[in-house]
Parts: sequence; structure tokens; C-alpha cells
Amino acid sequence: MSWWKPLVVILVPPLVMVVLQVVLYNIVGVIEGSDDPLSATFTPLKFLAVNLSIGAAGVLAILLLVWIAKVPWRSLISSPRAFDARRLRYYLIRAALLVGAGIGVVALVAPDAPGWTAFAVTGTTIGMLVIVVLSTPIQAVGEELMFRSAVLPAAASWVRAVRPALSVGLVVSGLDFALIHGSADPWLFSYYTVIGVSTGLMAIISRGIEAPVAFHVANNVLLTTVNTLMADGEAFSIDRSNDSGDASLLILGAVTIAMVALVWLRERRARDTSAG
Repeated sequence: MSWWKPLVVILVPPLVMVVLQVVLYNIVGVIEGSDDPLSATFTPLKFLAVNLSIGAAGVLAILLLVWIAKVPWRSLISSPRAFDARRLRYYLIRAALLVGAGIGVVALVAPDAPGWTAFAVTGTTIGMLVIVVLSTPIQAVGEELMFRSAVLPAAASWVRAVRPALSVGLVVSGLDFALIHGSADPWLFSYYTVIGVSTGLMAIISRGIEAPVAFHVANNVLLTTVNTLMADGEAFSIDRSNDSGDASLLILGAVTIAMVALVWLRERRARDTSAG
């Protein structure tokens, strides 16, 4: 592609996502009668607005790359093989176990780090849990479509040689993923970068987005569920300001890297079996 075309894929979907979030936040503010519709505190409807806007941006990123690069959309989901639902289930179960173990370790060694207050179940809690289960997978898939299926190959097209191209794609998509989460805190920015690069590696190793989607869904659903249950029955907010992260993120980062290793081992075993 021409050098400027990847920039369209990298910049336009996140911009559309932000604009869509602001519009939906204001609509939710009217529905809820909020004086500050753009506050960082999530209500069920605001959380739904975030997830739907990210899902829409992911689909837009795929459509843009298909249009600009003239490639079939299926090749952006998995290539050269077809999409494999069994792979998705396999990785989803194992990702849930890994993420659950990571959350358990954080609860044991650094229970104050995530900002948990107390366990409680209220109407707000139930509403949030319903939205988490129904719409967080849409958000996770949207981010994988945007950053792994679209931004990674688009940025890689700046370089011809395969290995350097993959490196450029991983770095650009990983940093883009971290930047879009809007945190200047070094711990959080590094954590998001690790997730971005690691899920990119999962996609490259497995030649599809089943593994990164499975990890992203398990990670976001479980973490958000725990955050909701430990918010003392109130709506929770996500603090991404300076000094909001700490060394406890190393635990969750290790979980992400462990998932990369799991994907590598599973895919190598599958290739060896196929070759035999």
C-alpha cells in the first residue's frame, strides 16, 4: 500500500470510537438525568456505550483495510487457514483459568492495588453484570479486530521483508493499543503495551485471531466482573491517572505472557501432528 494508507487504518477507527463514545455518553446522560455524562464512573448504560462504540470501531477498521488494500475480510480474521471455532473454545477455557489464577494471586498479595472496596450485590451490581456478560465480548472482539486484524498488518505493510515487517506491525499495534487506553502512568502504559504485543504474537503464531480474542474476552469479562462485585454495590470507575498503577500489574503481565507460551506450545504440537 501507499505509505499514507496504513495511517488511515491506524487513526480513523480510534477517532470514530472516541466521537461515538462522547455521543452515546451524552445520550445516556439524558436518559439517566446526569449532570456530568462524561464522568469516569460507569453506570450499566455508560459501560454498554463504551463496549458498543469499541465494537463498531473494530468493524470499521476491518472495512477500511478491506477497501484500501483490496483484501478479502476473511484473510484478516485467519490466514491461510479458515476460522476455527474449536480453537476459540480451547483457548477461551485455558485463558479463563490463567486469568482467574492471576486475579487470585493479586487478591492474595496485593488486595488493595485494584481499588476494590467491599463485596456487595445491589441492583446496580446486577445491571452491570448483565452488561458485562452480554457486551464485553463485543468490546474485546472489537479491539482485536482493530489492533490485531487491521492495524498490525497495515503497519507491517510499510516494510517488505517479512520478519522486520512483523516487528514493525507488533510495535505499532502494541503502542497504539496502549495509547488508546489513555494512561500516562508508566505501570499501566507498560501493561497495556505488553497486552498489545502479546496478543499480536498470539495472532501471528496461530495465524488467526481466535487465541487473542479468547484471551481478551476472558481477561476483560473476569476482571470487570470482579471489579463490579468488589465495588460495594456501587458503580465503579477505572482510574488511569498518574500513580494509578503499581508492581501488582507484573502478575497480570505474567499471565499474558503465559498465554503466549500456551499458544506457541499448542500450535507447535498441532503442526507436528499434522506433519506426522
